[in-house]
Amino acid sequence: MKLYNLLETLQTNLPDCEIAGVTDNTREVKAGMVFTCITGANFDGHSAASEMLEKGAVTVIADHDLGLGDRQIIVPNTRAAYGDLCAAWYGHPERRMKFVGVTGTNGKTTTATLIKEMLRRAGHKVGLIGTVQYEIGDEILPSPNTTPLTKSYFELLAKMADAGVDTVVMEVSSFGLEQHRIGPTHFDIAVFTNLTQDHLDIHGTMENYYQAKRMLFDVCDYAIVCGNDTEYGTRLFREITCEKCTYGVFRPETGRLDVMADAVELSTEGTKFTLHLHGETMPMSMRMTGLFNVSNAVAAIAVGTRLGVPMSVMTDLLLDYPGVRGRCEIIPTALDFTVICDYAHTPDALEKTLSSLRECTVGRLIAVFGCGGNRDAAKRPKMARAAANIADLLVITSDNPRDEDPLAIIQDILAGLKGSDVPYQTEPDRAEAIYLAMKQAKTGDVVVLAGKGHEDYQIIAGGVHLHMDERELVADAAKRIFAEKL
Repeated sequence: MKLYNLLETLQTNLPDCEIAGVTDNTREVKAGMVFTCITGANFDGHSAASEMLEKGAVTVIADHDLGLGDRQIIVPNTRAAYGDLCAAWYGHPERRMKFVGVTGTNGKTTTATLIKEMLRRAGHKVGLIGTVQYEIGDEILPSPNTTPLTKSYFELLAKMADAGVDTVVMEVSSFGLEQHRIGPTHFDIAVFTNLTQDHLDIHGTMENYYQAKRMLFDVCDYAIVCGNDTEYGTRLFREITCEKCTYGVFRPETGRLDVMADAVELSTEGTKFTLHLHGETMPMSMRMTGLFNVSNAVAAIAVGTRLGVPMSVMTDLLLDYPGVRGRCEIIPTALDFTVICDYAHTPDALEKTLSSLRECTVGRLIAVFGCGGNRDAAKRPKMARAAANIADLLVITSDNPRDEDPLAIIQDILAGLKGSDVPYQTEPDRAEAIYLAMKQAKTGDVVVLAGKGHEDYQIIAGGVHLHMDERELVADAAKRIFAEKL
């Protein structure tokens, strides 16, 4: 690619020349490349600009004068500029497909996956970008980040466009938005699920977190906003100027919404509800359980309707779709109680999961959970309080301790149980904690394993990933329980 074609709207006095690539990684720079200086948490690329020119970079993109004359191009925001460069380098694949973005703290993965499945069954070739995996039609790729890093993102989009994908459905993270990873991508539809405490170790405040999420709605044509989030959802709906509608589950305090479910009947076998869709009413049934999954399904229906997916396709999908791995997933055991695995790792998500399961639990509700290390510690006692208000028994254990002492994390969690009379036990070994919970379960009980969801590993000190699949842990615990009964 020629330099002037790559830079598009950026100006330089350098002569036009052939470019070998673009990067923000000092280790990738070679002769003929354009290097973008990014200021990160631990390293500022501006400090290496001169060295990158010595290595053969044609020019560097900077956000202030580095004294490099014509060899530098100064821009207001290098992350935003890098997004534009990557999009141009890969031939602007974002211009060749439609985009549906889903953002919020909880519910992104299930909502995005339902939308993808609806479109696929309606005959579309769909790309999926999300927490669990990336998909190009039937091809499944690993997902190192919910929203890929900038260059990887546009490389992935180029593969999707070349493969004939017509619509991309993606979970758009606050990091991805704030760091301009999506470059100039414009979204046909954007969905806001909710906003609750998470990632404050990165964003610092809920206001910063909200503003990061809000960025998606400056680059979309149509917004679908959860009306049940009376704080941030209501605010967002008021502030955005594009065409929009509300969705959710009917509650007296929020009133009627544009796309809404009511008369919800929950069970561990599935869910029934009445759908109100822009003035029309129809009965709905789905295999997934949980009130939050009703909300996710309603959001997906709102998107599908906007994109012209036949209602018959959407109703058939809900009838037979088992749900996303690790999202209120029932793990079979042949025991006389139910074990459910869920990714809930914030106070709000845990409260919603347990509240929904409380409504369809005949016996006791037993919650097994921990909190991640090197992450927002302020939510740890809040997790305990959320669980204690709903569950009958808590087993507090490890999640991904990373570089923190698992016992210290557990002590932070226990601070939230002061004044509560809910019985609890602590066991830092997560496998043993699952066995402990299952051993105490009786007929009709529900055991909820919260926090790991789709993850099949545990991160310990030094960033080491240990294999840990809760489906295997449940199977092992069930074998021990059966053996003890003999």
